[in-house]
Amino acid sequence: MAKSKQDRKKDNTAVEQKPKGGKGKAAKDEHFVEEKVPVRLLELYRTKIVPELIKKFGYANIMQAPKLLKIVINSGAGAAVQDPKIIDGIVKDIESITGQHPTVIKAKKSVSNFKLREGMNIGVRVTLRNDKMFEFLDRFVNVAIPRVRDFRGLSDKSFDGRGNYTLGIKEQIIFPEINVDNIARIIGMDITFVTSAVTDEESYELLKSFGLPFNK
Repeated sequence: MAKSKQDRKKDNTAVEQKPKGGKGKAAKDEHFVEEKVPVRLLELYRTKIVPELIKKFGYANIMQAPKLLKIVINSGAGAAVQDPKIIDGIVKDIESITGQHPTVIKAKKSVSNFKLREGMNIGVRVTLRNDKMFEFLDRFVNVAIPRVRDFRGLSDKSFDGRGNYTLGIKEQIIFPEINVDNIARIIGMDITFVTSAVTDEESYELLKSFGLPFNK
């Protein structure tokens, strides 16, 4: 028997509302979140560094313990004014070192003495957070620093008074990710460790616990 126009419309509506996979509405709303396994230094911070900081500074709870918030890497390139292709090489090197694509920094104003015009590319910056931050710190402390020639420890005089610490690297070739045969030029960079510490003393103890070899 032929179906009426109204019956056919009901059938079509039923087909459209039928959930895919036959698992009903619950299957549609279900979300799967893959938990990241903490990297080694993050686990060290939670299990060892925090208790030691609480004991040393007498914090009332673990939330007062200073944290490493981010690592900012800057590399300037004044020579890029004459040869803009230099920036491309720096971007490639920084990306190889950090595993994250950096941002190109442009000049904010023109300086005639340096033949610098507003908007010209003059540097590269990348900000690392969370797992990439800890992975970089682990490689920097245990692999890169030991490759520095005549290394005598990091200066403890480069804190900014607000719990942040900056150090300078003269050559990117201390990082094993850089193939010396493929680089166009030697570049330096500044690495800033931004923490939630209120004082430089707290920041010093935090970074020293992470393995930064201060010469003090």
